[in-house]
Amino acid sequence: MSTAYRLPAVREELPAPERTAVLIPSGDLRESANVPAWPYQQELERLVAEAVEATGWRVQRAFAPDPERGHGFIRSQRMGLEVFRDIPPEAPLIVATATWQYSQHVLAGLSTHRGPILTVANFAPEWPGLVGMLNLNGSLTKMGRAYSTLWTVDGTDRLFREGIATWIATGALTHDDSHVRPLPTLPGTEEVALGRALADQLQRDKALIGIFDEGCMGMYNAIIDDAMLHPLGIHKERLSQSALWAEMQEVSDEEAEAVGDWLRAAGMTFRLGTDEATELTEDQLRGQYRMYVAALRISDDYGLDAVGIQYQQGLKDVTPASDLVEGLLNNVQRPPVTSRDGARVLWEGRALPTFNEVDEGVAVDALVTHRIWSAMRMDPATTLHDVRWGAEVDGRYVWVFEISGAVPPSHFENGYADAEGWRQGPAFFPAGGSTINGVSRPGEIVWSRVYVQDGGLHVDLGRGSVVELPDEEVRRRKESTNPEWPIANVVLHGVTRDQFMARHKANHAQLVYADDAEAADRALTAKAALFHRLGVAVHLCGDAVIVGS
Repeated sequence: MSTAYRLPAVREELPAPERTAVLIPSGDLRESANVPAWPYQQELERLVAEAVEATGWRVQRAFAPDPERGHGFIRSQRMGLEVFRDIPPEAPLIVATATWQYSQHVLAGLSTHRGPILTVANFAPEWPGLVGMLNLNGSLTKMGRAYSTLWTVDGTDRLFREGIATWIATGALTHDDSHVRPLPTLPGTEEVALGRALADQLQRDKALIGIFDEGCMGMYNAIIDDAMLHPLGIHKERLSQSALWAEMQEVSDEEAEAVGDWLRAAGMTFRLGTDEATELTEDQLRGQYRMYVAALRISDDYGLDAVGIQYQQGLKDVTPASDLVEGLLNNVQRPPVTSRDGARVLWEGRALPTFNEVDEGVAVDALVTHRIWSAMRMDPATTLHDVRWGAEVDGRYVWVFEISGAVPPSHFENGYADAEGWRQGPAFFPAGGSTINGVSRPGEIVWSRVYVQDGGLHVDLGRGSVVELPDEEVRRRKESTNPEWPIANVVLHGVTRDQFMARHKANHAQLVYADDAEAADRALTAKAALFHRLGVAVHLCGDAVIVGS
């Protein structure tokens, strides 16, 4: 007896068009962000097309823009799958990014694409194309997918024009990475001993990081597999944002108001209005105060050593932003919250390391940084920043590191007195909520990034300075980006703009202050020793030094 099965139709592979690069743009999941970013994307695509055409090739868009939606971005994973069905698998492919993008929209197609891949971003402050591209690059690195990368300010940059020509001719690009070197043999110093002792303690006693829903905004690179974390002694407590929301409903009005009273008494101010859709209101603040109390109590319930909240999908539609909460948790001095029975003040006199957008590379980094800085009796307040943009000022290249809403107030010169709450932008935060806005104080920093490459954990470590700029330049930078967000004007020691762009494996960079330059070098040495002891591959960047080597 025979059965006639209905076999699927076999799609024939499309041949790659001659002397043609296929272009796709990955976009946001939120249409409120895609539409205003579309003019910037069109300009980037024009610059890319001009550079490609100068080589004698042409650019072919993989799909037409949608006039009804008002943009031409890939706006979901499903759309990404459908777009890739019509892309010849051997075609040279350019992923052009002029906005924040969800890497998940294109990763499935990129994972099996056989032709050479080039990621390109606009280097512009208004819409974070370079931020989105850095996330995509980190995700491709984790995936083990080969790619080349470029960026451009206005299409005339020599690196961009020559890079396009080289990629067209060879299918690959190599950037200068002379600023990176492996960890040398570690000396027998106190700093190395401290790092090793803290690593041994972590592996022996172990730590829990709380994950309020994994995989924020398609950041594949921000998810670290449990099997990589467990040898470090770090384990995940997987939590639901719905549990956080439910706990918020149990926080009384009096407890919420007490948080606000404390902040105002400490000197923080808020730009308030009455229009819920566009202005910061007292109701939005109360929601954030409740989230702050709820996050601490749930963290106490589970005995967490660090905590991260996804927020961007799900909670953004029902409650104000999590950023105010995250900035407060990372600060040693903050509004007191008691256990439910009122018997204990939770994390009294201590920060609770918090990683925005549940970026687990930041989680590992924040956890170990907190322990090292606390042991060295320095302020352990750490934060992630988006690598947002940058420009030269008086002969120095000064980056704009700008987190989407909150830094620990101790990063400001006068703490809470320099912190001002602005409403989060409606395009990304429909329910509003306050930022912790301000300008980070001048000082010496250690910057870092933990990431996945070649099936293992790596960390880049470097030194830098947050610098003071003229008020006019600071105002220009804030107004060119997101004036409601806190900013750090950062000079990276011994690392050029293009070296950093070519190397960095994430949209986020970790930043922590040290008391002075000598203390920063000693702390970096301890941090390198800790990671090395844990089996993480350590890469020193720029002028980073191991004290005693």
